[in-house]
Amino acid sequence: MAELEASHMQYLKEMEDELTCSICLCPFQCPVTIPCGHNFCQDCLIATWKESYDCPQCRAHFNTKPELKKNTVLSTVVETFRTRSIMTETSLQQEEVVKESIVLCDTCMASAAVKTCLTCMASFCLEHVRPHHDNPNYRAHQLTEPLADMSERICPDHHKLMEFFCVQHSRSICSFCLQQVHKGCRFSTPDDQKRLKESDLKSKLVLLDSKIEKTETAISQITVAHNKLKESVTNRKKMLETEYQQIREMLDREERDAMNTVDRQLQSGETKYNNAMKKFHQNIQHMDSAKRAIADLLSQSDSLAFLQASSVDLPSVVHAECNTPRVTLDSKDVIGAQTFVVVLKDYLCDLLKQPVENRPAMLKPGFYRGPRPYLGSGHFQGPGTFQGPGLFQGPELYHGQGHFQGPGTFQGPRLYHSPGFQGPRAHTKKPTHGQKEKGEKMKAARSVENLLTVNRRDQSRGRTPEQKSTENPETSSIPPSITSTIHRHELLKYATVLTLDPKTAHRRVKLSEDLTGASVMDEPANYPDCPARFSVCSQVLTSKGFSRGRHYWEVEMSSSNFVGIGLAYNSIDRKGPSSRLGRNAQSWCVEWFTLKLSAWHDNSETVLESLSPKRVGVLVDCDEGTATFYAITEKANPFHTFVFPFTEAVYPAFWIFSNASSIALCKL
Repeated sequence: MAELEASHMQYLKEMEDELTCSICLCPFQCPVTIPCGHNFCQDCLIATWKESYDCPQCRAHFNTKPELKKNTVLSTVVETFRTRSIMTETSLQQEEVVKESIVLCDTCMASAAVKTCLTCMASFCLEHVRPHHDNPNYRAHQLTEPLADMSERICPDHHKLMEFFCVQHSRSICSFCLQQVHKGCRFSTPDDQKRLKESDLKSKLVLLDSKIEKTETAISQITVAHNKLKESVTNRKKMLETEYQQIREMLDREERDAMNTVDRQLQSGETKYNNAMKKFHQNIQHMDSAKRAIADLLSQSDSLAFLQASSVDLPSVVHAECNTPRVTLDSKDVIGAQTFVVVLKDYLCDLLKQPVENRPAMLKPGFYRGPRPYLGSGHFQGPGTFQGPGLFQGPELYHGQGHFQGPGTFQGPRLYHSPGFQGPRAHTKKPTHGQKEKGEKMKAARSVENLLTVNRRDQSRGRTPEQKSTENPETSSIPPSITSTIHRHELLKYATVLTLDPKTAHRRVKLSEDLTGASVMDEPANYPDCPARFSVCSQVLTSKGFSRGRHYWEVEMSSSNFVGIGLAYNSIDRKGPSSRLGRNAQSWCVEWFTLKLSAWHDNSETVLESLSPKRVGVLVDCDEGTATFYAITEKANPFHTFVFPFTEAVYPAFWIFSNASSIALCKL
């Protein structure tokens, strides 16, 4: 068997010599054959062919580069050789492990040992260990399982068997160590120490089992609690959905009632107009009859016949006034519905601005401090308090033309149906003298509907003009002046995470893998066609836009030239020549171009003081309608602010012209 294995190994060795590349001296990798018949690794051969085409083995020269084809037969032989070599090496290693694990008898050196005597310091087979069992002189000897290496049990200092264990120093010692170095130390036998350690390990095992059981019990309890939590969340969401659905249904019902009120007013007005038109048509017919009678009389040429004809009397309608009937939408029903929706909207805006935990208290009687009811002309009376059940004593009776005359009672629908707010409330504070004078001056003013249109911009933000003018700047969470240097941490409170939108990127704009960086390529990329993609200017928008609240981000620039940072509506033109940032009414930007810093909007340029910051911060306040740009160093230094009313969501936008410039959104 050994001879067969030896011959097999010799065969594999000879095969390895034949299957070795003469260049890298390793088994072939993708072998190829050249015209002279020699084989080489493809990569090795190509690496040697730089200036001329010669065979590395026989030095045969080729005028042109030979066509290389893979030698499939040789490649198969190489793979087979590798597989067999690995199998042979594995079997040899296994045999060596088996041989190493067998302990031979120290007496005959041929049979496997079955016992090792710690006293004799030798291993014995079944035949030679028999004296230790039969001879009484050997009964004191310690027999154990066969040990391959006895050196671990021999004291390295005294070359004696380590029969004891020093408890104080936690090591095995011999009898000489016990009398010399470890004299006076507490000791025991290895078996006793083993039993102590086994006992300690078993106690630890019991502790671990108990802890694992408790942990598994805790996991089961967490699983049950998690399932209950998900079930509670599902039920709570269903409850909220039902409540909000009922609120929507009530609001839809109120909206339909208000619309029907306006429609009824329209029908009433149309009836008046139709009756007037019918009457005026009848009057025209009577007057046409009188006209024909007069014309016939004037056509008489005979004077006697003309005088004998009966005179024509004018119809009575000639003396009637041709007044257009006055029709207006300013009826009590329409004004009541209009007043209610404005008061409700403003109350809800004030309510929803509060934290959720404070909102229930605002619905309790006597707590509401929001705006007072609508008084016509687009004005509100100011903050007030609902003082319990009663009629709504705030607004006066409306008499058309945008004003109220005299105190009256408004019995509108209830704002809320919660237990803390039972029906309409009475407003006990009377209008001031100045407000009465204003009511007298409003006789020549426009109607409520027109005034609502004028003030719609402020009301759409949840504030009336009075509220906006009296808003306390000290309650703002940022400094009131955005044109002065501030600490950067005051802006980081409004930090937002942004990524660039690949669907908007121009074909020459290259985006980073995490979509936070952009640069310009010399050759346009093969991006798919998309309506949102810029096709003229090398620009890109972010994926997220903002329509309310404050938002802050920072942009790092590689150079302060040929770069634009700004904002744009999603409706910005993507294909035309005016799609560049700031060259239209849908975008705003600050731009570094030929070492000049400018602010652009609606194709209007404002040249700014030259700056070369490496990092620029942008703070957008959607509620105030401002966008401020900061040069970021240790502090934030504002260098320009756009002021504009938002009509739709704005998206951060970037323009990059030179391939030497790039931008990156900073992680705050």
